[in-house]
Amino acid sequence: MREVERSAGSVEEALEAALAEIGATEQEVEVEIVREPRGGFLGVGSQEAVVRVRLRAGDGPLGGAPQELAGTPDTAGDDEPEAGVVGTGDGDASGERGDSAEPEAGERMDPALQEVLEDQADLVADFLEGLFDAMDLRAEVETALVEGTMYVEVWATDEEENVGLLIGRHGQALDALQEVVRAVVLHRTNERCMVIVDVEDYRKRRRDQIVSRTRDAAQLAKQTGRAEALEPMNAYERKIAHDAAGRIGGVTSQSEGEDPDRRVVIHRA
Repeated sequence: MREVERSAGSVEEALEAALAEIGATEQEVEVEIVREPRGGFLGVGSQEAVVRVRLRAGDGPLGGAPQELAGTPDTAGDDEPEAGVVGTGDGDASGERGDSAEPEAGERMDPALQEVLEDQADLVADFLEGLFDAMDLRAEVETALVEGTMYVEVWATDEEENVGLLIGRHGQALDALQEVVRAVVLHRTNERCMVIVDVEDYRKRRRDQIVSRTRDAAQLAKQTGRAEALEPMNAYERKIAHDAAGRIGGVTSQSEGEDPDRRVVIHRA
């Protein structure tokens, strides 16, 4: 069984680097957190996170070879920005998703994996419902498996109910909520969280915006030969941009800069 071990400044970034190297999505692998990151004191004794991933039996949820991730996600803590990956797709498919490789129409997810996703989604939904009750926030929580990604979706119960505080400026509150959910799933199941929390379809709309902007930047880079930089994004959004760029022929993508100003830059191949 093939496995890859990578290190980075955070668990999320180490996992993204390992997934890119092994050429699989998070739902196609078993994840082992070998070491949590540590800041140290005055720079002494600090250590990076270390993550090990192994392909699941059958090489992925569809029982075949894993689908290769397009683009290279960020690896904070490395001395050099990650090398870009040349896109091989034509970028014309409408509604393509950048945050995960998905089953083709008619293909089915491995039942064992789907059961894990459903169990995690139910756990997260119950947790959020309790949290919203404590916050006196009226919201409806649903679970939905959408094109291979399990979402726990939060909706306002009426038009006047404001759940915008759960999204926050540029999605910062939603990112924080996702981190809380990840910790809850890990604590209660000893498994890595594989579900995504979305509020009023914010993540889906944001994903579509990033994919559209990446395509525009890629076309400009191909036409002019100049590098095109996208706006600063967090690691989750940068991965969407890398994946979208990887589906467009004739360009490469890489991340440049330091957080919070780290961004994806598109180059002509």
